[in-house]
Order: sequence, then C-alpha cells, then structure tokens
Amino acid sequence: MNSFFALSRTQHGIIDLATPAFIALLWLGHFPSLGFTVLALTTGFAGYTAIYALNDLLGYQADKEKHDGGLVQSGYSVEASPDHHPLVQGLLSKKAAMAWIVFWLSIAFIGAYLLNPIIVLILLVGGVFEAIYCKLLKVTHLRILLSGVVKACGPIAAIYAVDATPRIDYLLLVFTWVFLWEVGGQNIPADWNDVDEDKRIGAKTIPARFGSKISAIVILLSIIATLLVSASLSIISPAMPSIPWAIASLIVGYFLLLRPAIYLWRTNNGTAAARLFDRASYYPLALFILTCVWMFIAT
Repeated sequence: MNSFFALSRTQHGIIDLATPAFIALLWLGHFPSLGFTVLALTTGFAGYTAIYALNDLLGYQADKEKHDGGLVQSGYSVEASPDHHPLVQGLLSKKAAMAWIVFWLSIAFIGAYLLNPIIVLILLVGGVFEAIYCKLLKVTHLRILLSGVVKACGPIAAIYAVDATPRIDYLLLVFTWVFLWEVGGQNIPADWNDVDEDKRIGAKTIPARFGSKISAIVILLSIIATLLVSASLSIISPAMPSIPWAIASLIVGYFLLLRPAIYLWRTNNGTAAARLFDRASYYPLALFILTCVWMFIAT
C-alpha cells in the first residue's frame, strides 16, 4: 500500500484537506454535525487522493525523462517517501494506478453527489484542468494558472457543501486567496526545486523560463497578496471577529509564508524554495487550528 499512498502523495493530501475544512468552518461559523463531517472528510480525502494520483499518472513520461540516468527525488518533507514517483521506479503498473484512481474517484463522486450535486461538476473541472495542466508541461509556463484553479476547487466545493446558494463575491474572495497561495507558496517553489531537470527536458515553468530572481519576486508578491486577502476572509464568517482574527491570521501568515519568502528573495537559494514549500503547505492547517481554537473559546 505504501506505493499507492506515494502515488497519491497521501501525506500531503491529508494536509491539503485542511484547506476546505478551514473554509467550510469559517463559512458556517460553527462546528458541523458529526455525520456531515465524516461524509465531507471522506469525500475530500477521496478527491485529493484521486487527483494527486492522476497527476503522477499523466506526468509519468516527463518524470521518467527527468530521472533517466539519475536518482528519483524523495520529495519534500511533507511528502517525502522512498517510494516517491512509484510509476517511474517500477513499483506500480499503470493499470494498477488507473484502478486506484477510478476507485477513489468513484467514492469522491458519490460523496460529492450526496453533499451537493454541484460539487460533482467542480470535481470534474478539477480533474480535467489537472489533466490539461500536466499536458502543458512543455508548452507554456502559463499552465500555472490552471494549477491555481485546481487547488481552489476543494475549498469552493466545501462552500457548496455547507451553503447551496453562496454569495458570489465571497466565493471569488476565497478563490483569490487559494489561487495566490498556490502560486506563491506551492507551485513556483516546487518548480524551482526541479528547475535543472525541467530545463533538461524542455519543461516550461516560471523558474525555467524567467530564472531565480524573477521567480523570487513573483513568489514574494503572491505571498504578500495572499496575506492581504487573508485579512479579509473573516467577513465570510458569521462568527469570527474581523480585526482580532485578521491580526492572528496575519501573524500565522508571516511565519509560514512571508518570512521564508523574504529569505528566498534575498538568497535565491533552492533549499530556501523547498523550505518555503514545506512551510506554506501547513499554512491552511494553521488557520484551521486557529479558527477551531477561536470557536472553542467563543462557545
């Protein structure tokens, strides 16, 4: 099973579950029922498990080209595993990977339909955009825009799970926050770590196309924008006091996003990019914990 979990980067996927959980909790303003929580978490886990595995399956050829004649990277600390990229290492067959994806997609679709049929459409959009994102690796660096959309699908789906008719402006606020975090805290730092291999195979990424200095500036600007948007997130909640929560969220964002982004901008160091990726991965989880604590205190 370790190879299947490595295919789906399950450790990272579980951490990513904090993003829709945080948004749903903030949107509701109170803790949901146990039954809803179990269904939502099962659906979210299935969705993330399937999409991450789909990324590895569709990226098999590029990953194989990257690692031909060299060592397969074990990943960042949030998804480190000796089985990283199990298809490339020959630990899994493509048929087994496809069966794994279909299994978890089936669970995700069933759960999505039970929560809100609109979420089925969101899941389809996420899967299609992820496939297009993978196929554009050697075509354009602008594929990063698709990555932001895919990552936002989870939190947007979480909103529809708790509110059948959400406000569009609030949806756009959440989308913008997730999009900026994905661009500055996840996608570009991850591509930075792979820049040498990407250049060798002709991959089109921000670091490969524009270099480390421009990449560091884009990251820093995206992170600053992420924090500015995060300070406004409390307006979507009927329970969170806007100013105190905004200050607390900015403190969290400073340590997990801004501080490592500034260090990366100053040093242009690949290790610093990997460190930013790791810390940024825990950013939504930290906000989720902050919100839970706040609600416990309030009640």
